[in-house]
Order: sequence, then C-alpha cells, then structure tokens
Amino acid sequence: MLSIPLGPFALPLAPVLLLVSVWMAAWTAARLCGRAAAATADDGVASSPFPAAAASDAIFHAALLGLLAARLAHLALNADLYAATPLSAFDLRDGGWHGPSGALAGAAWLAWRAWRAPLLRLPLAAGAALGVALWFAATLAAGTRDAAPLPPIVLSDLADGSDVPLPAAARGRPVVVNLWASWCGPCRQEMPLLAQAQQAWPGVGFLFVNQGESAEAIRRYLSAEKLELRHVLLDRGSQLGPAVGSRGLPTTLFYDASGRRVGAHFGVLNAAALEGRLRALRGAR
Repeated sequence: MLSIPLGPFALPLAPVLLLVSVWMAAWTAARLCGRAAAATADDGVASSPFPAAAASDAIFHAALLGLLAARLAHLALNADLYAATPLSAFDLRDGGWHGPSGALAGAAWLAWRAWRAPLLRLPLAAGAALGVALWFAATLAAGTRDAAPLPPIVLSDLADGSDVPLPAAARGRPVVVNLWASWCGPCRQEMPLLAQAQQAWPGVGFLFVNQGESAEAIRRYLSAEKLELRHVLLDRGSQLGPAVGSRGLPTTLFYDASGRRVGAHFGVLNAAALEGRLRALRGAR
C-alpha cells in the first residue's frame, strides 16, 4: 500500500506510519517515566525531577533531529541534482531522505539525553524500541511490494485502441509507469516534467496510464497542454492503482528491465527527485 484514501483525497502511507510510530514511542516513554516517578515517591524517595513530559519530548526531538539529518544527508549526497533548482531542496514531497543518517542522529540524541538523566534511560530505550518495532512491522504489513512484478493488467493504447498487456508494454526495458488523470491537479503539475524526461531518457520506457477517462477527454487535454507523449495507455476500469496499492493520484512506479518494481512515489515528483530515480533505475538494469 502506497497511500491511504480519505474520501476524494489520499495521504502517503509512509509519513502516516512514521507519525504513529513516533507518537506511540513517546507515549510509552512518558508512561514508563511516570510509573518510575510514582514508584520512587511511594518508596519515600524524592520524585524524579524529570516528569513524563521530558521522556516524550526527548522522543519527539529525536524524531525531528533524525528527519533533519536524513534530509541534509540526502541533499549532500545528491547535491548535483538540486544545483539547478536549489529551492527544490525544501520540497519535502520528493521523498528524499537518507535513512541511516537519520537513525544515527536520532539514536545519538536519545543516548545523550539518557546519559544526562539516568532515570530516563529505561523509558527512552523501551519507547524507542517499541517505535522502531512498530515502524518495521507496519511497513511490512502494509506491503510496499518493491520487487513485485508488473501486474498482468490489459490496457488500451490511445494511439490505435489496441489491447496491450502491461508487461508486454514494458518490453524488457526499465520503465516508469505513471498513473494520472487530467482532472488531477498534481498530475497536471508534474506531466510536463515527465514529458521532458521521456525525451531525455530514450533508454527508459515511460508508460502514461490514464485512470478511468475516455480517449476523447485525454486527447483534448494533451492537445490543450501541447504535450507530445508516447505510450499513453487507458485503464478504463482504474484497476492498476488498487493492484499496486495506491488509491490516489499521481502515483509513479519504477521497474527494472526484468519487470521488478524498484521504487515508487505517491504525489508530485520534482526534477531532482525524478532525475535521482532515473539514475537509480539505470543502475538497476
């Protein structure tokens, strides 16, 4: 699953899972800290000078510091991608994070807080362990399905109306599969970028899979926007989204030459994010 449907809208799944995991970690740390303080008070020992809020704050601060470190590390490792459009460094929708750097920064912050406040050690350790376990379990249960093959869905070619099985459209090459619709604002925002990428990356196939619209509506849109796209396919029953775990648009999937999914993005892609994904796709041949 890549997104969570909310009526006419959808939320990307990964940030929601992260938010829930961090909140559960903070709640657990706060509860354990409160119990420890109550136990020391019952034993006639002065209550801990670190209230439960200190434990939950430490978890939240570790998460924020980890996210900042993960973003900065990603920007440093991919500085050339953002050089042409520096402001895109602030576009967090591109999914650019370096997980190991974020995890290390968050763990270092928690270790420092635990070293300064011994009574927080057990609550922070337990809370952080629960949060990490919950994140991994939820991510696994959600089934992001990287390495999953191209779904065997039959689509219709806009050019001649012929039926085209999606795996056959890939034709044994790396492919980018974009799920879109002309009524989708974010889809319209990123479409010129994808059209340019189709011209600039001849070794990568781009499949523009429209969700549920008629051929006439698609042609009107492409003509009005002066977009010259190749391999526009119609998914009249909107089957592909549910098949890949996404109920929202736009969704962009990346498959290697053997037809295995090596990446996915829900939401608008900016130039830096798309370039990075295409480089990784080229390396996955």
